[in-house]
Amino acid sequence: MMSAALTRRAQELGAEGTGFVTATVVRVRHPTSVEAGSVALVLGDGTIEGFVGGVCAEHSVRAYSLLALRSGEPVLLRILPDAVEGDVDPAGVEVANEDGAVTVQNPCLSGGAIEVFLEPTLPDPRVVVAGDTPIADALRRIGAELGLGVTAADAGGPGPGDLALVVATHGRDELETLRLGLESGVRYVGLVASPKRGAAVIDELRVAGVGEDLLERIDVPAGIEIGARTAPEIALSILAKIVTVRRDEAPAQPAAAPVPAATAVDPICGITVAAVPATLSLEHEGETVYFCGEGCKAKFEAEHEHAVVGD
Repeated sequence: MMSAALTRRAQELGAEGTGFVTATVVRVRHPTSVEAGSVALVLGDGTIEGFVGGVCAEHSVRAYSLLALRSGEPVLLRILPDAVEGDVDPAGVEVANEDGAVTVQNPCLSGGAIEVFLEPTLPDPRVVVAGDTPIADALRRIGAELGLGVTAADAGGPGPGDLALVVATHGRDELETLRLGLESGVRYVGLVASPKRGAAVIDELRVAGVGEDLLERIDVPAGIEIGARTAPEIALSILAKIVTVRRDEAPAQPAAAPVPAATAVDPICGITVAAVPATLSLEHEGETVYFCGEGCKAKFEAEHEHAVVGD
């Protein structure tokens, strides 16, 4: 089970808006160096806090945790010392990949096997609201119930990775905030204004040099047409549009989450490892090659001794 220290750490990460994966060992077949119930946290840079097995098992946990962090979906990772004959591909990377479960062959294991449940925890998608108005207040209040991290613009933003920007300032400091949102790639940019005033704001941005491709992204009047009149109704219509944008297409990365590290395959043993600075690597023919351990790295160096540069 998770220790008090790891529980506090998970709470800290959640409060910071940092995504992480909780890796829990749910089953073991001895001999292994870990027991069922062991827990670790895996961060977006590949850092593992806690213990879920030896160095080779950690490579698999790290690599598939980063993939879970990227997809946002939990996965059961089965790590076996060998595969059922005929199931593993020539590279020896994955034995099976089913819905919600992945089985990998890890020849480094000392005869045992472990199963680890990887559960990603992602921060709420961030919605930046500019303005101190009844509509802005309603957006913050209702947005929290929808699992959105509604943040005031003066607290930071808009910026890359934010889900939405809603400008509800009624004419105060609109232009620069809209420009920032458009240029930073926020997925939804809404302006609370009448069609006439909205057109005037867009003209001002055009004169200021904002490109037509960006101007076309401004939703004005912001929200879905539902005949809204009161501030809560208008906020509801805007949030409905944001939910549509959120669910329509998954973003390249979870909002406000760290960019998940890439994975690579050890060319010697075929283990999938995380392509992070902590993983052993070297440069070969202009590319970085990653390894599970010193043994595989040494073997690769011996096979390519005239063409590698140490990391």
